[in-house]
Amino acid sequence: MEKRDDHNGTDRRKFLGQLTFGAATMGMAGLLTPLQSLQAGAGPLAGHDALLAGVSTGPGTGASLAEPDEWFKKIKGKHRIVFDVVRPNEIMPFAWPRVFLLTNQATGTMANDCNVVVVLRHDGIPYAFQSELWAKYNFGEVFKADDPATKKPSTRNPFWQPGKDDFKIPGFGAVQIGINELQDSGVMFCVCDAAMTVYSAVIAEKMQKDAAEVKKEWIAGLLPGIQVMPSGVWAVGRAQEHGCTYCYAG
Repeated sequence: MEKRDDHNGTDRRKFLGQLTFGAATMGMAGLLTPLQSLQAGAGPLAGHDALLAGVSTGPGTGASLAEPDEWFKKIKGKHRIVFDVVRPNEIMPFAWPRVFLLTNQATGTMANDCNVVVVLRHDGIPYAFQSELWAKYNFGEVFKADDPATKKPSTRNPFWQPGKDDFKIPGFGAVQIGINELQDSGVMFCVCDAAMTVYSAVIAEKMQKDAAEVKKEWIAGLLPGIQVMPSGVWAVGRAQEHGCTYCYAG
């Protein structure tokens, strides 16, 4: 079994290595394009606009290109928290938001007076996508994301519309920690556009596909209600500016 190092320094070196590999395989073009759009003053998601031209993302999708700052204006509750998901971490990125809501309820604060933001960034981005993309692009292997049921690299998004008894916690029994179930409780999910740009280009190169077409397909395959952000670190910062306490979720 692969040993995973949880030290922050190792994570940073791993990410820098992936960026270097991505830059080499893409001839830097794929990485520079979104940065050049920013420097030209075209807005944080300008490159995203061109990518989404002609793409139907389906009803209810969160892939809207409205000003991302507007999304955070939904945060109005008394108790606010942001979970920073940088990699798969078993059930924890989804169990902790539910625990936050349940324990607030147990101490007298209802869900409508709580705000939970979940930022999917870096290696945590696959949870923003439909299961079809997991199977096609082998997300379980790429992102080291195991299926909780099989304990093997997942070929589906196990946290989207799970079965009633898919997740059980000792002492609590079955818990509703599916993304759709958390959204029904008011939890807000967003995903890092910068990570999507890098990973889609690297995977496209490996599969000998066009990087722009792969990213376009990923955007079309976002789960309903997932909001695209210029970057995950941008979103983590904005959430804290709107009063959310920071919590590292893996």
